[in-house]
Amino acid sequence: MRVDRAALADRGVIEVSGVDARAFLQRLVTNDVDQLEPGKARYAALLTPQGKIISDFFIVADPRGDGTRFLMDVPSSTKGDLVKKLTLYRLRAKVEVRDRSDELAVMAIADGVAVDGALVFADPRADGLWNRAIVAKADLSGEVGDAGRWAYRQHRIVAGVPEGGLDFAYGETFPHEANLDRLHGVDFRKGCYVGQEVVSRVEHRGTARKRVVGVGFEGDAPDVGSDIVLDGGTIGVMGSAVDGLGLALLRLDRAEEARRNGTSVTAAGITLHLNGPGWPTNDAKTD
Repeated sequence: MRVDRAALADRGVIEVSGVDARAFLQRLVTNDVDQLEPGKARYAALLTPQGKIISDFFIVADPRGDGTRFLMDVPSSTKGDLVKKLTLYRLRAKVEVRDRSDELAVMAIADGVAVDGALVFADPRADGLWNRAIVAKADLSGEVGDAGRWAYRQHRIVAGVPEGGLDFAYGETFPHEANLDRLHGVDFRKGCYVGQEVVSRVEHRGTARKRVVGVGFEGDAPDVGSDIVLDGGTIGVMGSAVDGLGLALLRLDRAEEARRNGTSVTAAGITLHLNGPGWPTNDAKTD
């Protein structure tokens, strides 16, 4: 059986609507919403004032409205906090923030796959990723289970795309460390948003010391969260993995040093090969 879809049970849906919805999101999130067309999506994040990721998500302009309704495809683990933060920032804006996760769900689907009644949009982060669809929760019955989720995970890891909660920690990670700048999740030309000053400083100075990058291994994968060790010292944390390829949040300078010298790097006693996708050695700070 060809696996071409996955129900993403770890995702929720938030609706932001009202005459001020577009301007409200524009002043808060890392990406541009002003130019977002109906049926299209932006990958973005809401940050702390210190520039760390509270949550990353997709914002979709609902084509079945008048431009005042947006749906957000969000990690379930951050959904409650995100609703609280958005509500807090609402102030006098004519905006309503609603958790729609009891009614709506998220799927990943291969190119060319149709889902009746779904809001389907391209994943803007990288080539090779499946499309995404926001569907009525009742329509998920009978969808491909573990096989679909495994196939989707494989596409994501091969493309070098991290997933929050597995490959980086919410509340602790800067956008550059989670590669949002490389995955079309930050617009450096838009106006101010929460945490913008920190993000701009890292971009202009090229001071991202850590990144999520690809690693290889043989046999069983190290557990998510395993320390990555070089010469007895910890230089990073292992993330998600599939079929000999994984993602890891690593100190770039130490990892690049190990690559140059051919020094072994391990996680949970398993040797990692520093040859996966996403090695941005040009901005590794080595001094």
